[in-house]
Amino acid sequence: MSLKRSLSVVLPLVAVAAIVVSPVAQSKLPAQSPVNVVPEAVQIDPTHPKLDVTYGHSELELKYIRKDAANPNGCQVRDHEETEEAEEAEVKPGSGFVTAGGVRFDLIQFHFHTPAEHRFAGRQYPLEMHLVHRSAAGKLLVVGVPLRAGEHSVVDTVLAKLAPECGQPVHIHSINLNSLLPHNTHTLRYRGSLTTYPFSEDVQWYLAAEKTVSQATLSRFQGLFSHGNSRAVQPLNGRHFTEVGLI
Repeated sequence: MSLKRSLSVVLPLVAVAAIVVSPVAQSKLPAQSPVNVVPEAVQIDPTHPKLDVTYGHSELELKYIRKDAANPNGCQVRDHEETEEAEEAEVKPGSGFVTAGGVRFDLIQFHFHTPAEHRFAGRQYPLEMHLVHRSAAGKLLVVGVPLRAGEHSVVDTVLAKLAPECGQPVHIHSINLNSLLPHNTHTLRYRGSLTTYPFSEDVQWYLAAEKTVSQATLSRFQGLFSHGNSRAVQPLNGRHFTEVGLI
């Protein structure tokens, strides 16, 4: 399969308007995230092991993640690293994890950025979901899912009512965690970092194909974070992306 065809299969691009956001903190480390995915940096390796996903059902709590608790006006302003974050309402070992290279990474939370942090051939989605996993040794693996306006999906259920910055979390009835992932089982893997402070590197990233979410949900989230809550793209610095399937 050609690189051009592979990229179109893995990450179908949609015509979305570019959204300008205020510049945010940059790091001088060499392997930072997010990045712009370009076709010439994509590698095809049929021998690369797939990402084994084991997701079940779970009740969730949607929380507002504050970064300005020391600010007396923090409840009225939005720090650019704040977000809405979903976590399991009750600890249920085994309800969500992935296995990469024989190492298990448990799903610990997922959150959202507007506009999307990763770009694909320069194009930008209006929203991106990050499913964050952690191994027993403390290593991180994140699955990034770009979201565009379209048909209703489970993301609409998760973001139906946003948690207030200075208020109680929102309870979400049990959902099938598998439905958070797109039907397209191709991803692009690369080594990167956290996209918020302290921008720690050695994070395994798997960029998935797109999912849809209603325009009403997009507008509600963008209304809360009207100035955006995403980090600017960082230099690729010679890194490559490897196509990896999900099982």
